[in-house]
Amino acid sequence: MREPTMERFAECFEELPDPRADNALHDLTELLFIALLATLCVATSCTDMALFARMKAYLWQDVLELKNGLPSHDTFSRVFRMLDPQAFEASFRRFMKAFAEGANIKRPRGVIALDGKALRRGYERGKSHMPPVMVTAWAAQTRMALANVLAPNNNEAAGALQLLELLQLKGCVVTADALHCHRAMAKAIVDRGGNYVLAVKDNQPALSRDAKAAVQAAVRSAARSATTIDAAHGRKERRTALVAAVKAMAQDHDFPGLKAVARITSKRGKDDTVERYFLMSQLYSPDEVLRIVRTHWTIENGLHWPLDVVLDEDLARNRKDNAPANLAVMRRLALNIARAHPDTKTSLRAKLKRAGWNDTFLFDLIGHMR
Repeated sequence: MREPTMERFAECFEELPDPRADNALHDLTELLFIALLATLCVATSCTDMALFARMKAYLWQDVLELKNGLPSHDTFSRVFRMLDPQAFEASFRRFMKAFAEGANIKRPRGVIALDGKALRRGYERGKSHMPPVMVTAWAAQTRMALANVLAPNNNEAAGALQLLELLQLKGCVVTADALHCHRAMAKAIVDRGGNYVLAVKDNQPALSRDAKAAVQAAVRSAARSATTIDAAHGRKERRTALVAAVKAMAQDHDFPGLKAVARITSKRGKDDTVERYFLMSQLYSPDEVLRIVRTHWTIENGLHWPLDVVLDEDLARNRKDNAPANLAVMRRLALNIARAHPDTKTSLRAKLKRAGWNDTFLFDLIGHMR
């Protein structure tokens, strides 16, 4: 199983340009293969990757050539600092396509959540207030990262637009917070065949004002609403959604595809009632709106939380050159692979621990590449 897996891995990364000199001692694909397996075993730094390579040296005999011995932590660090992040991300997508085919994972449909996450310790010297931001497209149905872009100049909105260019959105609903509620985002989603549910706040005062007015008119006309009650995690929260069709707002505000607005009011315990408004490219029912908006936040507990708690992304101190972006992509790739494993009763943390302790299970994780 191991040799075919390495061959498929090499096929996915063969187009990745090697930024090192022609006389580099170690094969790039072999380095990345070791780095991926190390990350699957909860390695959180280039030093960890080099240690993993030494401790698991017996694994490479039938899989890799390693003509010049085992790579050092400086070698791993140099590679991740020099790799072009865009080219590495393209290899990430090729790998995930091949992996999905092998694992019989269907093309994502339903909610695709866009959100940025700061690489908190990946800042340049003297710029701790400006850590780099990785923007990810999260497929809620498969609970996997589809694509990632490092926000240019920490501009998350611009990064999200770049991210959309990498995606096929037919049959998908793109969700995002108020930062991404603007014309360019709506146009990009509609042009790629998708629909959207975008939060709107007072950073778009005219849109927010008219959305609230449309909802108030719907309230006066006794429009149908839907309510859910969530009692999870020891707290009770009541959410109510109301939807209003808007015929003129798209033209009045030059907002592509806009067909409806929604309001969700939520009340948790003794806290104040919170109202949130959304712009939508389809007239979804109140029940659908509640489901879509609730689904958006799976990116927090399905991606951001395990990145920080399981793989210590918030503590990662890779700061130089392209290393923060490339290692962030490697961590997301590892989580995708672990989540695709058919054992649904075992947590992500337990899967990665088990991979580090059991070589057979480690190769089983990536065995879908065969």
